[in-house]
Amino acid sequence: MPAPELATARLLLRGWRESDLEPFAAINADPEVMRFLGRPLSAAASDALVARIVEHFARHGIGLWAVELRDGGELAGFVGLSIPRFEASFTPCVEIGWRLGRAFWGRGIATEAAREALRFGFLEADLAEIVSFTVPANARSRSVMERLGMRRDLDADFEHPAMPAGHPLRLHLLYRLEREAWKVGR
Repeated sequence: MPAPELATARLLLRGWRESDLEPFAAINADPEVMRFLGRPLSAAASDALVARIVEHFARHGIGLWAVELRDGGELAGFVGLSIPRFEASFTPCVEIGWRLGRAFWGRGIATEAAREALRFGFLEADLAEIVSFTVPANARSRSVMERLGMRRDLDADFEHPAMPAGHPLRLHLLYRLEREAWKVGR
């Protein structure tokens, strides 16, 4: 199943194209973009990530959309829904996440695209709950989560299994949003 196409006033959330690989690799190679995600990705690792995203859409009908600016057609990064591949106290679940190039930070793009992804998740994919998580120091992502109406689950902080013991990015905070709370807050 290809990615459904979604649109907001400024953005197009769409499936991935071959022409997205190079600009997305540049985003993933930026140490500041990847600061809270472990390390920058090589072009090959970035391309492999896109292949996994495309496969995730095909398998689950949800995934991480390529986010394109409607005015100009630039690739800003991704926003979307995914099923984490690790085990934790809150899995299985669906996570909302985002990764944008630095040039697109501070413009409300992550929040705008994530609102549309939440709408799709709750109304079209019929999800009961969507979670998000990040490291405590990632204030930008935490602010997006809060603008979306997500609430931190103080009892669900966890050590991300992809990070080795003792790594400064191992501790993650979990945020949750249930469909009924989303309906009230929209």
